Amino acid sequence: MSDSIAAEPTVRERNERRIFDAAELVFARHGYRGASIQAIAAAAELPKSNVLYYVGSKRRLYVALLERTMARWNTALSDISEDDDPATVIETFIRSKMALSQTHPLSSRLFANEILQGAPFLQETLAGSMREWVESRAAIFRRWAEQGRMDPVDPVWLIFLIWSATQHYADFEAQVLGITGQAGLADADFAAATDCLCQVILKGCGLTRG
Repeated sequence: MSDSIAAEPTVRERNERRIFDAAELVFARHGYRGASIQAIAAAAELPKSNVLYYVGSKRRLYVALLERTMARWNTALSDISEDDDPATVIETFIRSKMALSQTHPLSSRLFANEILQGAPFLQETLAGSMREWVESRAAIFRRWAEQGRMDPVDPVWLIFLIWSATQHYADFEAQVLGITGQAGLADADFAAATDCLCQVILKGCGLTRG
């Protein structure tokens, strides 16, 4: 069989995907306290014992969902280097985050709810691995500024800005729809909003879109 053909997911992988998707829906709808393994098992159409076998506990499943969301969001910045083009990196980051707000809005809302509660389950991650990740990305942005390749904007605040601006369209969808008078945002709306963010943020960094 050709190596180019992706392997079929295993039974475990399929079940874990069902559990994660169901848990995301239940947690986003009811919050951590209101959710239960039984409700997640029902949504996944699996026995409760199977869910516990795969995830261990409600807490472990909840934290794993949050960490999966952060990993998805930050993929576009994870492998950047000083040799990369700043405009391309920042625009790619904005576009990937906006695409995830469109395709995975529940993930964003789940994360927002955790942060609004004071991040009780993410304090260690935020103060540890996420702080280190942000600082390592910021160091590259600072070198670009030192080289005159972009304006010397504070890279940590810039990352916060991109996170918040792109997640707005998932977390505050009701506000966006109410003000625009639409029942839902179309692909063209997300494309226009994405172009707007790219234009404003890149110009603010002294960069030109590619």
